[in-house]
Amino acid sequence: MGCNEIELHYNRTVFSEMKYIKSAEDVNKLIRTFIDTKRIDYKEFFWVLLLNYANRVLGISEISVGVSTHVTADVKEVTQLALLTASTQIIVIHNHPSGKLNPSKADENITAKIKKALNLFYIVLLDHLIITSEDYFSFADKHLL
Repeated sequence: MGCNEIELHYNRTVFSEMKYIKSAEDVNKLIRTFIDTKRIDYKEFFWVLLLNYANRVLGISEISVGVSTHVTADVKEVTQLALLTASTQIIVIHNHPSGKLNPSKADENITAKIKKALNLFYIVLLDHLIITSEDYFSFADKHLL
């Protein structure tokens, strides 16, 4: 029985070219340049914004695609992405096709689970945004983290 070798490579963007996040509004603007805004009114999506200690964006990843009423986010995959990119902070984002910005109990639960998992690795969950076609809701701005 052989054993496979695992090799990781990570090359960050030139620091001066990295996007800088200082508010939930910055996240809202950035995610809308990354996603297909025509799709967010009929299906739920879950994204992760990966950041370094200086709030520079290391990357954005679409974690999962759901149906019109919910999306499943895998805490393990979110944590794995943060670790593989050497992120020290992340922001999670998902959409509500219903147009309602209020977080559901499920939204609150997944936020707490992600935050707890990341804390084990000293990675900070800075925010969880819920977006619609027209607006956004920030857990951090509402002091829900």
